[in-house]
Amino acid sequence: MKIMKGKRIYLFIALVVGLLGWRPASEKQKEQPNILWIYIEDLNPVFSCYGVENNPTPFIDQLADQGVLFSNAYTPSPVCSAARSAIITSTMATSLGTHNHHSSRTVEDAIFLPEGVKTVPELFKEAGYYTFNHGKDDYNFIYDRKKLYSDPIKLDYWYTFAGKGNWIDSLSSDRPFFGQIQLAGGKLALSQTYGNHVDKITPIDRNAVEVPPYYPDIPWVREDWARHHDAARLTDLEVAEIIEKLRKKGLLDNTYIFLFSDHGYKGIRHKQFLYDGGTKIPLIVSYFGDDTELKKGKERKDLVNGIDIGTSSLRFAGLPIPTYMEGKDLFDRKNQRDYVITTRDRCDFSIDRIRAVRTEKYKYIRNFMPHRSYTQPSYRDKRKEFTQIKKAFEEGKLNEVQAKYWLPTKPEEEFYDLENDPHEIHNLATDESFQKELEKHRLILENWIEETDDKGQYPENPYALKFIYDRWGKRCVNEEYEAIKKIKVWNTPKKNLKF
Repeated sequence: MKIMKGKRIYLFIALVVGLLGWRPASEKQKEQPNILWIYIEDLNPVFSCYGVENNPTPFIDQLADQGVLFSNAYTPSPVCSAARSAIITSTMATSLGTHNHHSSRTVEDAIFLPEGVKTVPELFKEAGYYTFNHGKDDYNFIYDRKKLYSDPIKLDYWYTFAGKGNWIDSLSSDRPFFGQIQLAGGKLALSQTYGNHVDKITPIDRNAVEVPPYYPDIPWVREDWARHHDAARLTDLEVAEIIEKLRKKGLLDNTYIFLFSDHGYKGIRHKQFLYDGGTKIPLIVSYFGDDTELKKGKERKDLVNGIDIGTSSLRFAGLPIPTYMEGKDLFDRKNQRDYVITTRDRCDFSIDRIRAVRTEKYKYIRNFMPHRSYTQPSYRDKRKEFTQIKKAFEEGKLNEVQAKYWLPTKPEEEFYDLENDPHEIHNLATDESFQKELEKHRLILENWIEETDDKGQYPENPYALKFIYDRWGKRCVNEEYEAIKKIKVWNTPKKNLKF
């Protein structure tokens, strides 16, 4: 009698377990793939798999062969912290108020995400994933890092460099992981770091690079643009090391790899601006195991926003995508984008507001502060490529296209035919034959600003501007700082930063 009762209990438990879908840990791991973001700084897609044949990147090409290459992917914002704040939440920074570069860095100007809004790594961690970020966070909101990441790194509210340890040792096939590995990318081309790495590659022939027509072909500009290509090949070697570590650990075949950059090249008109040079990024999604849905070796030309990376990562893990996220699932072919919005607001101490609508054929740019030059004072002013271009402008050696960025004002609207003008040189905003398309794109932007309540339309927290002014001093020349200078006594607002 006791034996029969025991069998019934066992059968009942087996039935319940079967209905709940329980599996041994080894089988469960197969159902829960790992997700890895290879997150590159300041780099345009100057890889051989993107058609730059004289700049071979065989290991990044290997990722493309094992997955999907997106040839029309765009960052939500062409500066580090605003882009990273958007990508980590899969929501535009302008929707969350995290759009101003290096904001929320003090108690006084603390920005919190709205109630119920969680970051991508939080959702993975809550689902049982081991999560880590091997590199900088650089988010424009206050957060409890322990809720985002399993790695024990102290939060400093600035960059939170976490890339000092050995990320691979903490990973195991017994527990799925969501991780980010931050690579210096285009920053390897900076004068103070370039010489430390260049012996790892053969530098590209300086005469072989094609200097974009909006730059003057003068010695240091050509050198810097060539270094950008060298940085891509140095990044390729770092990618090779990551792939090999995953392979040796037995994790490669069950890991979806997203390779992308936060924004484009660090030069004028690229980083911090909404031309394709600043916003177009590489994006490759790879999987070395068997996946019938991810067609390997495929190129996709549909429009992609960087905020789609997080939602697509959740999708591969079988996790629900929260309704507040504005990102789309890259692999839901029925829900693709008709346009991508990109945004630029305060960058360090330079205050501006620019919005762009990028469709398949056209680019519309709205300059909300046309009275300010493209090249108003910025932190990059003393770099050699900047000083050489400025000198050439002052000597009258730049053509009309190259000189316009040094003029004291800029047009309120810009409109470009990308099929016939991929470098976005000929502004068609006043061309009668393009007025219908101009109005269409103008309306898209106006509706988006209203529907998302674009926070860039409101004044910035004065405590944030005070922090910037205290850091940069006399270089803060915008009129918004005049009110900050006049405040003699600052009352510290009470904000609870305890979690």
